[in-house]
Amino acid sequence: MSDKIESTTIRRFRNLVLAASAVTFLLIVMGGIVRVTESGQGCPDWPLCYGRLIPPLRPDAIIEYTHRLIASLATPLILASAVVAWWRFRSIRLIIRPMMAALGLLLIEIVLGAITVLTKTPPVIVAIHLGVALSVLAMLLTATVTAFQLSTETHIAGRLNFHTPFSGLALGGLIGTFVVLVSGVFVAGSGATKSCTGWPLCNGSLFPGDTLGWIQMTHRFIVALVSVLILILMVQAWRTQRMRISVYPAAIVSGILFFAQAFVGALNTTQGFPVFFLAMHVATAAATWAALVVLVVLSASEPPPREAELTATAPVSPVGYVRDLITLTRPLVVLLLLVTAYASMVIGAKTWPAPWLVFWTLLGGGLAAGGAQAVNQFVDRDIDRLMMRTAKRPIPAGRLTPGEGLAWGLSLSLVSLYLLAGFVNWLAAILTLVGIIYYVLIYTLLLKRTSVQNIVIGGGAGAMAPVVGLVAVTGHLTIWAVFLFAIVFLWTPPHFWALAIVRLIDYKRANIPVMPVVKGEEYTRTQIMVYAVVLVLVTLLPFLFRISGYIYFVSAIVLGILLIYAAWEVLRKGGNKNAWRLYRISSMYLLLLFLAMMINALI
Repeated sequence: MSDKIESTTIRRFRNLVLAASAVTFLLIVMGGIVRVTESGQGCPDWPLCYGRLIPPLRPDAIIEYTHRLIASLATPLILASAVVAWWRFRSIRLIIRPMMAALGLLLIEIVLGAITVLTKTPPVIVAIHLGVALSVLAMLLTATVTAFQLSTETHIAGRLNFHTPFSGLALGGLIGTFVVLVSGVFVAGSGATKSCTGWPLCNGSLFPGDTLGWIQMTHRFIVALVSVLILILMVQAWRTQRMRISVYPAAIVSGILFFAQAFVGALNTTQGFPVFFLAMHVATAAATWAALVVLVVLSASEPPPREAELTATAPVSPVGYVRDLITLTRPLVVLLLLVTAYASMVIGAKTWPAPWLVFWTLLGGGLAAGGAQAVNQFVDRDIDRLMMRTAKRPIPAGRLTPGEGLAWGLSLSLVSLYLLAGFVNWLAAILTLVGIIYYVLIYTLLLKRTSVQNIVIGGGAGAMAPVVGLVAVTGHLTIWAVFLFAIVFLWTPPHFWALAIVRLIDYKRANIPVMPVVKGEEYTRTQIMVYAVVLVLVTLLPFLFRISGYIYFVSAIVLGILLIYAAWEVLRKGGNKNAWRLYRISSMYLLLLFLAMMINALI
């Protein structure tokens, strides 16, 4: 049906229902953490905790009470979304019906939540509790996806239409995943979580000898069956949905998350069920469910993509296809970041780190950096077409579809996080996630096209690489992490501004507010000099804090003089030739500076 709705109303409702969905997702994750940490009785009464508004300073009480606080935030958000849906979107059935269903399910969820706190509930009730929570999230996400498809005058179908084989397959994957998640909670509630050591066998056997073992193995059999279904879904998405800018990435991300959940489950059984992996298992399960719900709604309701996104890509060979995927990751940029990460590992270990640790850290870090670069190229595909330097990239040149670029970037980013969490440590994984979000959200989406300070603030993304390398070997943050972050952070503006001067016409054509475009070349040359001087001064601080030696100190001075001289030539003479020389010198400067740090740590 067609309804004319004000754009401001649509935008506000999108934000409201998206917030309700996000908080509900956090609520499900936190509820899972309550279960795996056995904090359900941390507050034996309800709604207060030991009769008080502020819980006791005990881990179980804090976890349980945090869960309740999130629940108290989710309830008014869902209620407000339902009220707005009834008031302004009553004629759009894919909004009003899911919102009313979410409101009714929420009441059931509140009752079940109170029961699970006040009584010792059987595993079946705990499983039902999760099932209702997942259903609430599914209804909210259905309304959210529909809201983001709305325009001021748009046609939205009254129901989801599973008229294509792929949409039916997506629905089957969603149902199968629901069974996996609910059965997993039943396993936890029955006490069968630790009944099977080893994976995929149970205590070395395919057929357990006790009831709890059979409960655990039945869950694993269900996971195996649904895994086949999800794999088929991913293959079919690649074959039939690559032209769909939202459906294809949603399908691939759903599959990656599903198999990541199985990966984390295997890590739990082989590493003794640490709390971090238990919590990660819960978070991944909720993310898998959310991604599959979005996929089902998109595949069964999304209007045909814009004609511009349906343009056939230029035919390429399999080798060319792989080459384009690698090109999306910008390997030379990634290589520079990996050099800083490896040097930081040596600095932290003060010796050659273990080869296996180096392998997983650099693999995870490389995938994360490459994934973020691919997502960046997806977002910037419109302006990349306008710039001579970027017009031949795979997406603007038409060799890859936008959906392929986004799916590839998200997949690499997700895989990197699970590899780092599983084979390095949890802090390295979290810091990598922070770096990805920083680059994609803060720099690419928020700052790049809006602020002249885009590269200054955005430099924090690349500065995370050496911090992750240091944490990989130490397991914690040290004073070195602060200096490593600061060095790369301060190095980024003069390095990038030198390139921006050379490519000034490109940036003007694309209307990107880099410093030379907004403030002019002369002002930019001055800023390059200022940042170069500050950077060199900061590089001397590790020696003054007595955490580095004379080899690094002398190297920092010599390299700093060379960098400042190159910046001085840019300031004094200007011109593309000097700016390009500074760009190349600054790259070598960073490499040699980190090499000096590494040598100093080994001697």
